[in-house]
Amino acid sequence: MFQKMNWKVSIGGRKNLRHVVVKADMTASATTIFAAPLLLESPSGQFLAELLQSHPHLVYAAAEHQLEALAETKNTAESKEHSSSSESEAVLYKRIAELKGRAWCKSLEDIMYALIVQKFSEASIAFVLQISASPKNQRVDSWSPQDVELESIHSAAALELIQEHLKLVLGGKNNRANNSNSTMQISKLRMGRAYAASAVYGYFIRRVDKRFQLERAATISTAQLIELEHTYLQGQSLGNPKDIDASFKEAQKTTAIVLRPSDAVNANRGTEEVPASGRLRAYMMSFDQATLQWYANLRSKECASVIERHTEALFGKPELRLTPKGVVAVAKDELISLSFSGLKRLILEAVAFGSFLWDVETYVDDFVMR
Repeated sequence: MFQKMNWKVSIGGRKNLRHVVVKADMTASATTIFAAPLLLESPSGQFLAELLQSHPHLVYAAAEHQLEALAETKNTAESKEHSSSSESEAVLYKRIAELKGRAWCKSLEDIMYALIVQKFSEASIAFVLQISASPKNQRVDSWSPQDVELESIHSAAALELIQEHLKLVLGGKNNRANNSNSTMQISKLRMGRAYAASAVYGYFIRRVDKRFQLERAATISTAQLIELEHTYLQGQSLGNPKDIDASFKEAQKTTAIVLRPSDAVNANRGTEEVPASGRLRAYMMSFDQATLQWYANLRSKECASVIERHTEALFGKPELRLTPKGVVAVAKDELISLSFSGLKRLILEAVAFGSFLWDVETYVDDFVMR
């Protein structure tokens, strides 16, 4: 069973519900359509679903308007709860806020999902749709690989770590070209868990990679600024050489503070000596356990719910039962047959989903997650 907020990475309302549909091309001759497995139920989600189908270029503007409306609704509800004049009014407003809060969260999740679908469309990546049980030994993976598109959304540094994740999930068969069309059987529940875990991994990798790139850019800028300052001081005809040398040494101390040890060693060696993936891995390994776990956790319950809803839409919701001992167990689990290339496609999609989820959460954060 998929549980909210429990996925971690270990290192070392309209009546007629519709599929979210996105046109891959806005020209009149476009025939490729991307569909997502999750049905959006909230009014905000349904509105964006229609825009994704008819006017995808307006999705971001519409989403921004919806997010601003959600933020205003949240602020209004909080102000009413705090400004209530009596205890009975406070209880009433709190109850109303709880009821509206559920609808508010569903709207926010649907907006986030619609933005993820838009990002998939912009990258020309088609979702794998709902996976149903198939006759014995009949493969379910009729979708196209799209490995190139799925890998292109990541930096070179992140991609190598993702390839390592693939090897882990595929059991080392990722490098065996002759096994790409070999068929395997796996339970839908197990596949769903692997998909959800890979989405969280993609979220984690994107989060760390963005932070790494940001710190790296700041590091380069600081080092360049200090070097320019030193050059400027040397060019001053009235400058005392001793003062210039002292200033430069002070600048070097500042650089040592700003630069991480691994970057400081390689600051003047050029960028080709250490592969980007190696630097990212070293950056991750420089974290203590608490920091690493903090990065590995999803930041909001909305993110957890989006992954859970998407995974259940793709693989189905597990059927549960209560055993005589009072333990909740899976009542029914189906086996599906797919090729190793199909499994690789699913894992790459899950990682991409998690990566885009981080991008969308960061975007949404400016509006409603403050």
